[in-house]
Amino acid sequence: MVVGFIAAFLLLIIARLTNEVNFPLILSCFGQASVKLMPFSYTQRRPLRTHYGYINVKTEEPLQLDCDLCAIISNSGQMTKQKVGYEIDQSSCIWRMNNAPTRGYEDDVGKRTTIRVVSHTSVPLLLKNSEYFFKETNNTVYVIWGPFRNMRKDGSGIVYNMLKKTVDNYPEAKIYVTTEKRMSYCDEVFKMETGRDRIQSGSYLSTGWFTLILAMDACYRIHVYGMINDTYCKSEGFRKVPYHYYEPGRDECDEYFLHENAPYGGHRFITEKKVFAEWAKKHSIIFTHPNWTLS
Repeated sequence: MVVGFIAAFLLLIIARLTNEVNFPLILSCFGQASVKLMPFSYTQRRPLRTHYGYINVKTEEPLQLDCDLCAIISNSGQMTKQKVGYEIDQSSCIWRMNNAPTRGYEDDVGKRTTIRVVSHTSVPLLLKNSEYFFKETNNTVYVIWGPFRNMRKDGSGIVYNMLKKTVDNYPEAKIYVTTEKRMSYCDEVFKMETGRDRIQSGSYLSTGWFTLILAMDACYRIHVYGMINDTYCKSEGFRKVPYHYYEPGRDECDEYFLHENAPYGGHRFITEKKVFAEWAKKHSIIFTHPNWTLS
């Protein structure tokens, strides 16, 4: 009888934890970091996660974001003719990068956008079509990354000034910028994962790098579409596609090799993909179209 009472009491405690506490994080303490089973009550009641490395341009409040399944859509020409738009749109949160459009490409890339991560160098491209990005799709959260010199708020931050004016023109736009501390953190991760100092090695981190780092903080599961791995361009019969699905011209693999071997100012796309593959072994991340095989 005593044993039965104790068992019932423990079941009540477990039920309460399941409904009110960060259940996946509790399990991760016991070595189960990738948890796919999640009670319905948890998805309905869990609080938003606060991400202090991203500050709202208008309110100066930190980003609050919490997603179950995140679809991250590469800008690669690999997305052409994939016909996965409907599948993508079923995801909890849909992530896009820089100025990648959806209009006219819905069958392949979907039409919804929850978060758009944007390089400071791509902000002018968004502003060229500001009605589309900030008025028609004003439910999207924009996360802009860039060096402190461009993001400073004292009037000399060129990109920050552009974003401030954008918020004045589109008051409902949800625009966040990375803090100087967050930018330093992303550099530290690069050095820790590659053994190389980003600045000394002449590297620029890609928007994909910043996207994956934030997504791993905000998402319980991640599905990356259209991103090639580090060996793809040397594999037999690889698919020759444009660097971007929405514009002709540069070949993707040519661009990857050019950047990887640039003495200064290049994105180390191939090196980054090696790191992403390692992250996928520790987090719930899958890569498809093309599929990645993780050793």
